Amino acid sequence: MSKLQPVRGTRDLLPEDCRRHRAIGDTARAIAERYGFGEIVTPIFEFTEVFQRTLGETSDIVTKEMYTFPDRGGEMLTLRPENTAGVARAFISGGLGQMQPLKFFYAGPMFRHERPQKGRLRQFHQIGVELIGVPEPLGDVEVIALGAHILEVLGVLGKTTLEINTLGDAESRNAYRAALLEFLRARRDKLSAESQERLERNPMRVLDSKDEGDRRIVAEAPRNTDYLTPAAAEFFKRVTGGLEALGVRYQINPFLVRGLDYYCHSAFEFTTTELGAQSAVLAGGRYDGLIETMGGPPTPGVGWAAGIERLAMLIAEPAAPARPVAIVPIGPAAEAVALNLAHELRHAGVTVELGYRGNLSKRMKHADKVKARAAIIIGDDELAKNAVMLRDLDSGVQELIERARLIERLAPRT
Repeated sequence: MSKLQPVRGTRDLLPEDCRRHRAIGDTARAIAERYGFGEIVTPIFEFTEVFQRTLGETSDIVTKEMYTFPDRGGEMLTLRPENTAGVARAFISGGLGQMQPLKFFYAGPMFRHERPQKGRLRQFHQIGVELIGVPEPLGDVEVIALGAHILEVLGVLGKTTLEINTLGDAESRNAYRAALLEFLRARRDKLSAESQERLERNPMRVLDSKDEGDRRIVAEAPRNTDYLTPAAAEFFKRVTGGLEALGVRYQINPFLVRGLDYYCHSAFEFTTTELGAQSAVLAGGRYDGLIETMGGPPTPGVGWAAGIERLAMLIAEPAAPARPVAIVPIGPAAEAVALNLAHELRHAGVTVELGYRGNLSKRMKHADKVKARAAIIIGDDELAKNAVMLRDLDSGVQELIERARLIERLAPRT
């Protein structure tokens, strides 16, 4: 029998990993609440149609990366590859249209069958926000500022660069798409096989190509900013002006695009050079056509998602948990008392490590191993006096203390 291993592209999160994940989630959740965002939790699987409609039936995520399976009733279900579609579905199925604007924060696992590498797993975790029902550029500014605020508190904003672009409105996008298509068709034979495949169905995705030959061609391609309508140009001006007013630094990246038609206006990413190929740590944009594409009413929206695993590699070491107090009983009678004493101390807010076996020497070594700040030693002499020996494991000083005074002595130090 082969040795059991986790499925490729998945990993166990041990306590140290969980501490980093929790620091990111708790920080983001607390700051999002300051901006008025309430938490939403959607199911980790949806009807496959939810993602086929939103991600496009020909997208790489849908055709190559989704975990799709039939349930016992014959329905096709998919583990969520991202969470914006689930939030949009909740908006529609929950009849939330009368409650706009809506501000949602989420955190949880996502699933994509792709090649595992640093910062990219098949089960990964994201935090994200969605602002629904706000068509004004102020909405874009607010969600970007919220992302910057979270990165700042996590201590990673200085390691990132905010890249931003405008996709324009529908009229701008259509005009640019036609110009780009004409440009690329004339150079079709020089494009990579993948870009040739994308050319007719979604030419804007060629701008995202990582192929060096494609990049040289794209560098000479028309710029979408040359095809903006006056209204679209004004929208982008108000977004960048709002960021400048808040002191959020950015740089314009004309090649930053979103391939699907329901995206419009702002597209943005906070990128870093510290994670190799996986440069984006937080990315988002405006998707005014998404909810309508899913069968709901025309509803504006803007949001972003950030990878927790990538952020976890950038943040400083989170604060360690409170150092415990170790209870060291000597003999069967003391062990019975130790169990009750641990129970009392824990209810008083003291972190307690209760050794399960061994003589005095072994239990004290265990106390050192768990980095206990103090040891409570209970032997026959202490039992007879209804007291314990309290030893400070940093200084080595110890004293006999009445059991009734123990909580008073220890609790203020937690």
